[in-house]
Amino acid sequence: MTKILPADLKNIYLASEMIKKGKIVAFPTETVYGLGADAFNPTAVALIFEAKRRPKFDPLIVHISNYKMLELVAKEIPKEIEKLIQIFWPGPLTVVLPKKDEIPALTTAGLQTVAVRMPQHPVALKLISLSDTPIAAPSANPFGKLSPTNAEQVYKGLKDKVDLILDGGPSPIGIESTIIKEENGDIYLLRPGSISIEDIEKIIEKKVRLREIPKIEAPGSFPSHYAPQTPLFLLKGEKLPKEFSKKRIGFLAFSSKPKFAKFQEIRILSKKGDLKEAAKNFFSYLYELDSLNLDLILAEKVPQKGLGLAIMDRLKKASQNKFI
Repeated sequence: MTKILPADLKNIYLASEMIKKGKIVAFPTETVYGLGADAFNPTAVALIFEAKRRPKFDPLIVHISNYKMLELVAKEIPKEIEKLIQIFWPGPLTVVLPKKDEIPALTTAGLQTVAVRMPQHPVALKLISLSDTPIAAPSANPFGKLSPTNAEQVYKGLKDKVDLILDGGPSPIGIESTIIKEENGDIYLLRPGSISIEDIEKIIEKKVRLREIPKIEAPGSFPSHYAPQTPLFLLKGEKLPKEFSKKRIGFLAFSSKPKFAKFQEIRILSKKGDLKEAAKNFFSYLYELDSLNLDLILAEKVPQKGLGLAIMDRLKKASQNKFI
């Protein structure tokens, strides 16, 4: 039976002992809850893929608690990346670097690079430190489904497939980390997330680039991802097709209630129009709507700036770019 325990020092220590023994543990980070294993133990890492039903060609993020651990997993750190991690670590920035040979191929999905971040959450940092090893950890949910921002959501998604869930309360940010990579002196955005492109560009003093042809080199790169069980559509205009008139529809609004139609359930991400608040509520509100036996969920677009870019990335992938 999976145990859900409060994330106090005693239970963090217990979780670290389980990590050392090759087991998998769910734990809070400032972004979403992660499902962790010893990054150097391929047998333990395989348990993550099995629990999530995650394809083996989707790389994991390796979490560290100090800069010495970075030296264990990465061969080199480009100067532009060094600037960024000095500013944003600990925090929700993941960097893709050339990997050390000691990192198992399964952890990096066979790539010669490794995705690394130093989380800001005190429980995550303590767990990594006590485990005395970098921890590979994707989000603690079935592959392609909604990311969990509290312990109960982890349990509903994974149940007896995880040995222990550390309950550290709701994730403060509520949306995954930003993933970047340096190539030939340029910084590429591989996944929008909690740190905005604008904030990165202020540090590097040039434009962040996007992949012209996307490829799988970081988590969250699949065109379909972050999806609820209930069909999700993005709102294109302000009129519903006639065939939807008798359906039970939930509406995910950005800042105000819709006036063009009545819906069975409405969740407003931020009445103030605050993108940070919207990001924090995003997955939780989708979980709520998904639990209400609705016929479909309709989501309003949010401004594609700052954290809005990350929210829209999740909405597009969760809906598979389907509009109404």
